[in-house]
Amino acid sequence: MCGIAGEIRFDSRPADMAAVERITQHMIQRGPDSVGLWSQGPVGFGHRRLKIMDLHEASGQPMVDNELGLSLVFNGAIYNYPELRSELEALGYRFYSGGDTEIVLKGYHAWGEGLLPRMNGMFAFAVWERDTRRLFLARDRLGIKPLYYAETSGGLRFASSLPALLQGGGIDTSIDPVALNHYLSFHAVVPAPRTMLNGVRKLPPAHWRRIEADGSEQQGCWWTLEYGTRPEEQSLGFEDWQERVLDSLRASVKRRNLAAVDVGVLLSGGVDSSLLVGLLREAGAEKLQTFSIGFADVGGEAGNEFKYSDIIAEQFGTDHHKLMIPEQEILSELPNAFRAMNEPMVSHDCIAFFLLSREVAKHCKVVQSGQGADEIFAGYHWYPKVDEAANPLEAYREAFMDRDFAEYQRTVQPQWIKADYAGELVRDHFAMPGADSGLDKALRLDTTVMLVDDPVKRVDNMTMAWGLEARVPFLDYEVVELAARVPGRFKLPDEGKYVLKEASRRVIPAAVIDRPKGYFPVPGLKYLEGSTLDWVREALTSERARERGLFNPAYVDTLLQDPKSHITPLRGSKLWQLAVLGLWLEAHGL
Repeated sequence: MCGIAGEIRFDSRPADMAAVERITQHMIQRGPDSVGLWSQGPVGFGHRRLKIMDLHEASGQPMVDNELGLSLVFNGAIYNYPELRSELEALGYRFYSGGDTEIVLKGYHAWGEGLLPRMNGMFAFAVWERDTRRLFLARDRLGIKPLYYAETSGGLRFASSLPALLQGGGIDTSIDPVALNHYLSFHAVVPAPRTMLNGVRKLPPAHWRRIEADGSEQQGCWWTLEYGTRPEEQSLGFEDWQERVLDSLRASVKRRNLAAVDVGVLLSGGVDSSLLVGLLREAGAEKLQTFSIGFADVGGEAGNEFKYSDIIAEQFGTDHHKLMIPEQEILSELPNAFRAMNEPMVSHDCIAFFLLSREVAKHCKVVQSGQGADEIFAGYHWYPKVDEAANPLEAYREAFMDRDFAEYQRTVQPQWIKADYAGELVRDHFAMPGADSGLDKALRLDTTVMLVDDPVKRVDNMTMAWGLEARVPFLDYEVVELAARVPGRFKLPDEGKYVLKEASRRVIPAAVIDRPKGYFPVPGLKYLEGSTLDWVREALTSERARERGLFNPAYVDTLLQDPKSHITPLRGSKLWQLAVLGLWLEAHGL
């Protein structure tokens, strides 16, 4: 797990290594163990290393193989690298290191873009082909690892971090009106390739991009998620699906326990993270550390779920750490959390992950996390509404989206009102082939778009801010593909994730499975009051905020007069959403 950066130039000038170094050094938190820089004519690479798989210097980056004529920077973890290494050795390749980085380099030489579907893991990487003078970029199936890029005068730069990429200079940092509409309408999700800034884009998940020496490009999608039961699975019953789900998760958890350092679990007390603890114990994990976080209660809403995480910690004998955060610490650390965000993220639990990661990093370098289960196994409250609706598209938009276009027009100043881009995005995704039912269309959109640019990005950003690698077993592509084939009637009952919950009974206590559904609670950011509300008011009414000219002052005043009354369908604060964008821009000097 690392931070990667690079530049390729098309104007016959050498790579600007001073810019590459500034970008690379800005990602020291992503890779605190070492730094590497390399250049060859028009291309230059930078790398910050977090040692996980192989602790030896032979796996250092940028990795250059002069015999093959390839150079590589790679961020991620390839869990099936031992099997790929055996295949490559059978083809005659020799290895000088023991980790997964060299597998990516030599696998690319052997198979080109055909390497991508062979890999099971999370990754973003860049390969420079010396002889063809071609740069190849790629990103994993579900975008677990980020990859941003920007076209600059005479070239192109890329990095694992958007704020780091800005350190190279020469980037248009004006607001993208399409992204603004997505952010304020589609629950702060800005789908790839866009970001909030006009001059920065991100490679979509499951895509590669090939850039020639003259700047011409090709881009391709190398994986798609198909929904619906296969013909040979039509006769499977509920018990059969439970067994398949559990077997698939067992394999995924075992793969992700692969490391030369200790592995822990972020334990919220819900089914998903609790099941990971149980499966790790089944897989023989010893000295297992678990971590939970809590906040002060607000408005009658509990700020922690320790009673459930305690059950799991006791059941499986983990070394359990509980972190209780007072409101004042939330306020003091929020600016740091915003600086850690690649893009503005409105979810309240960003600060929870940020502070929890700070604690976890004191004890281990790798954690497993339960993100993704709700999206792939239909755990959210809007899925039954979509499934039962005569018009699934409208049911989804009504249940998920923060604002309709009419309210969006009241939210922003006139110059930002262009079109209902977010509404068009949802409509276009629902019309795509590969998912027949309304439920499957909603699940596909949430898994391949919303999940990537909200929960997954949140976990990557907040953990990597402390040099902590997060692994997400529910997003193993084999688990995701299997979940897409499970019939909806086996997912929706019992408030969703039915097949997962029933399978979990073979591993974890019923008290955790049958509990009311919870979320990572940070009630102080949902029910804005006191010093938190004062901070938000200042962020939205300051001179800098007025100069940006984003929001309609009358709309802002309406929210400020009664913040608790203006809650989105997903139970988030509309006022907080506006404040987050301003605070993120402020944190990065934009």
